[in-house]
Amino acid sequence: MPAAKQDKGEGNVHNRIPMLRAERGVSRRDLATALGVHYQTIGYLERGEYSPSLHLALNIAAYFEVPVEVVFSLRPFPRIGSNS
Repeated sequence: MPAAKQDKGEGNVHNRIPMLRAERGVSRRDLATALGVHYQTIGYLERGEYSPSLHLALNIAAYFEVPVEVVFSLRPFPRIGSNS
């Protein structure tokens, strides 16, 4: 059924948190402390096991001083160096 195919993956939020952390030399624990969340929450977010609340997503974007769309997307981000 086409509808089932369309629903597949619905609800997944992709993110660039690991890349942003690496660029800035920020550990999961440091980011968690700055955001007031448990450090394991950052791991869950990075692995896509947890979707952030709007409040948390906006705070993460503000921490990295980028628009929220730079950090989060409903579609997978293209791989670095790909032509997509």
